[in-house]
Order: sequence, then structure tokens, then C-alpha cells
Amino acid sequence: MAEERSKEDIVAEYLGQNPQLAQWVETFRSYCESNKQWDARREFILRNMEAFPTVEPGVPSSSLDRLLSLSMVWANHVFLGCSYPQAVMDKIKEMGEGIVVVDAPVHKTTKDGILARGKRSTTTEVDADGCVKRAKCGPNELDSRPVGRQKSGPLPQAPAEHQPFFNRLYKAVAWKLVSAGGFGPNLDHFEILRSCAESCKETLTCVFVPLKDIAGLPAGRTQKEGHVCEIRCQTVYMGTGYGRDESAAKAMASKEALKVFQGRKVTVKICRRRYKQKDVEDLMLLDEQPRSQGFPPALSYPFQDEQLEDGSS
Repeated sequence: MAEERSKEDIVAEYLGQNPQLAQWVETFRSYCESNKQWDARREFILRNMEAFPTVEPGVPSSSLDRLLSLSMVWANHVFLGCSYPQAVMDKIKEMGEGIVVVDAPVHKTTKDGILARGKRSTTTEVDADGCVKRAKCGPNELDSRPVGRQKSGPLPQAPAEHQPFFNRLYKAVAWKLVSAGGFGPNLDHFEILRSCAESCKETLTCVFVPLKDIAGLPAGRTQKEGHVCEIRCQTVYMGTGYGRDESAAKAMASKEALKVFQGRKVTVKICRRRYKQKDVEDLMLLDEQPRSQGFPPALSYPFQDEQLEDGSS
């Protein structure tokens, strides 16, 4: 306990001597992080700032985006048991060395790794744009709320819990588009979406799947080259796009996601859609326009429990 208090005192003293830094770093706290989770992630950010020399308080940059993404990946691993490719695990293990999380949760699905935790079979990495990208994700990944056992699917109260955040994001996007001269094809749609999410203290999640790997496509399209990208924020689906490569797919998904913000408001709802040939309930961000077509199949499903993940009933 003495060591715990000593570390807390050191961090508190350092921030007390640097009030502007303290105020700046506090803006990165997610609304759903507990004090314990935030204290640990804040220490991770502060300890590793020197490793990103271009990071300056109050100045947006790709290096800052990467540092924040890695801090969230580290927190997901420690508090939720999420796992990533070995290169990413080695990176966050190195960056998190020396950070003591007292009474960290024990995840029975893991064996070894950071804080005696281990790995699941996922394919995840953080790209240079600060967008966490993965081809498969664990339950509640990139969500810092305490994890608990739940049936597959979002909780009934989930839309109401997420709506305040997306109301703020709607206002941020509206102002961004006004300053850019309005919505149009020549905008950097992903950068607008990313910066607005960051201003609301959140990170986008991008899932990429090669088009040929998507089940259920017509036979003539299964060999077609290209990638599909799905964008989420706070586990809420925002848009899907196709492109010749991951960058183009991400740009198209961002454009589709921004279209939702063109109405008078956005609403988080639970809707039915397809995921791995099954009908599931998913959290969707919608506008007020009636839909003449169904939703595209989900590329990820952050609400499934282990039984659904394994394909058993």
C-alpha cells in the first residue's frame, strides 16, 4: 500500500507542478472510465510522452493520436482482458512497464502477458491515423466500462446511455462542416470524423475485412479485390464503405458515416441486422430519413459473449 500511495503522490505532485499539463491530459478521460481506470491510463500517457517527441500539450498530431490509441489498447487489455497481435502486445507491455494497477481484474480466458494476463486470438493494430483497426474484436473492446457477463446483444438501456455522447458529436461535426464550407465529396471525411470524436474524448474503431472473405456475397463477387471498412464509436455502428484498399475503404465508410449527420439530429437505436449469417441486435446511429434498404451486414459485433463467439448456442 505504501508503494501505491507513493506512486499516486508522485503523479499528483507532478501534475500539481504542471497545471496546464494536468488540465490538458484530463481532456482525454472517457466519460465511462472509473477513477481507477483513468488514473492508470493517465499514468500510461504521462510516462510515454517522451517517447513521442512531437506530442505537445494542446496541439493535435498523429503522434498524439497514436499515443492515446495505445493507452486505450493497454487499458482494454488490463481491465477488459482484450488481446492483440503479439507485436502490439509487446509494445504496450514495454510502454506499461512499472505501472502498478492494484487489484486489477483477473480474466479467466487469458494465461500470461501484461500483469499476468494473456492473449486471445484477435487481429488488431493501431494505424498511423490514430484509428484502432481490427478484423476481429473481443467483447466490449475499446469500452472502458467495467466488464461483466451479459447475454449477446446491447442492453436495453444502451441507446439512452450513448445518446448524450452522440448529441455532442453531432454538434462538433456540424460546426466542423460549417467551417469546411459544408458537406461535399472533396473533404477529408475521416479526418473530420476523427477530430470531432477526439474533441469529444473518444476514439474511432475501424474494422477491415477483405471483400473476398465476406460470406454470403454472390459467387461472381467473391473473387473481387478490395476491402470493406466498418466504423464504430463507443461500440455504436456509424458506417460501412468499400474501396480498393483499406485507406479507400476507410474514406468511403467515413463519408457514409458523415451523411447521417446531415439531418436535424442523430439517434442511437437498437436494430436487427446480419452478422456471420445470423440475425443479431446491434447499436446503430441513425438520422431521421426512412430507410428503403436494410443495413449492411456487420463486420464486427462487440456485444457477443464467449458462447456466441465460439458459435455455440
